Amino acid sequence: MQSCAAVYGQLRGQGLRFFTGVPDSLLKDFCAYITDHVPKSDHVIAANEGNAVALAVGHYLGTAEPALVYMQNSGIGNTVNPLLSLADPDVYSIPLLLVIGWRGEPGVKDEPQHVKQGRVMTDLLDAMEIPWFVLEASTPDSGEVVAAACNAMREKMGPAAILVRAGTFDRYTLSSDESADFPMTREDAVQAIADALSEDDIVVSTTGKTSRELFEHRKASGVQGNDFLTVGGMGHTASIAMELARSQPARAVVCVDGDGSVIMHMGALAIIGNSAVPNLLHIVINNGSHESVGGQPTVGYDIDIPAIARACGYRQARSVSGLEDLKSEVALLRRDEGPTLLEVKVRKGSRKDLGRPTSTPIENRDALMKRLGL
Repeated sequence: MQSCAAVYGQLRGQGLRFFTGVPDSLLKDFCAYITDHVPKSDHVIAANEGNAVALAVGHYLGTAEPALVYMQNSGIGNTVNPLLSLADPDVYSIPLLLVIGWRGEPGVKDEPQHVKQGRVMTDLLDAMEIPWFVLEASTPDSGEVVAAACNAMREKMGPAAILVRAGTFDRYTLSSDESADFPMTREDAVQAIADALSEDDIVVSTTGKTSRELFEHRKASGVQGNDFLTVGGMGHTASIAMELARSQPARAVVCVDGDGSVIMHMGALAIIGNSAVPNLLHIVINNGSHESVGGQPTVGYDIDIPAIARACGYRQARSVSGLEDLKSEVALLRRDEGPTLLEVKVRKGSRKDLGRPTSTPIENRDALMKRLGL
């Protein structure tokens, strides 16, 4: 395996000082090392991957130094516009280094939402004319890969990429890991929300552990909910829920979202708030972290999500942190005219034996639509 410390030192040796991106499960040890060792003035955990590329552009304009942008390959879609319309050599010609976790690599078993992305990833980079290099556990000299990518970045005066295979980095535990001492975990909140709903309600749950916890709770309780488990597309859960609510006006639609998801595409709040969809309840479970991909912090605890929602036009927006308050607020807001929002502040933490949905995404889609009579 590759040492996080050694690769970080090699990157620093190439003149890379500013690090930004969105944490990834394959890169979680490397991202944790960055979080612990890069000065806060030189590290920004971005709202989304495109945001990170824009930060890298700004850093080069202000320092004449390239930046490093880390991400899961599912985030490439968020970067296409700023990579091609800003950083590309045919536009502003901004050198920057992408470090990309290769989920869904052909021949490596992975979750269904990653399979297509992993298969076409190198084709996407080739189509964008971004030179790429592979780093894996067995790479004899990681410094050679880092140097080759950085040389390509500088020679091309544009983006270059290092693709990181699963199991590349050695174990590193985040030492600056902090969690607020709220009484509930996310799983506690997911279970309480599910139990407070009626059998006619539709639930749209966000990607990551939230959907896994909802699936396991339904299985354990024997309840067949009208659930759409959004296994991919981080940040888009609330938009899916909004249009489901518009197209199913006789049912309450409950979006069970996360702080990282909301922050990733916060512009959706403005559209939802001004949609006047009366049957939408948007619940944001806020644990202040990207827990599903390593636990690096978000700014979820540092911003006022209900105030942002109200400013965007939500009819009501409140915050709770206790179990009984959560139950009563869900009951009240389900009956109120929406769109409404409820922030649920929880502490970090999840079961190590948390399973994954046993149904495929298409089976989940078909089951929901059948229950809706479609």
